[in-house]
Amino acid sequence: MSLQLKRIYVPASDDDGLRILVDRLWPRGVSKYDAALAEWMKDAAPSPELRTWFGHDPARWAEFRKRYQAELKDNPCVETLREMAARDKVTLVYGARDEQHNHALVLAEAVRG
Repeated sequence: MSLQLKRIYVPASDDDGLRILVDRLWPRGVSKYDAALAEWMKDAAPSPELRTWFGHDPARWAEFRKRYQAELKDNPCVETLREMAARDKVTLVYGARDEQHNHALVLAEAVRG
């Protein structure tokens, strides 16, 4: 399985493989051309309520992880991403500034199983 993560604000490269945006909202200041996406998988992102509650507050990280993992248990996007990463190199693209506390990390864990 080939799966990696990258902020959308880092320029796309040939090494990215299939770039999948996993945010529910389109990142500010990024054109669709520059994003160079294969797909925008909005449904892989946390629910709007969970995203708002978390607010990228590192103090809420542990609880956010638990709640998001619970949301991902029945989310078909996880299996879709797993199948894609088994066939091709996949880069989960996200907009969050914090590279240590963001939903893409939790999603990648779920995809890797």
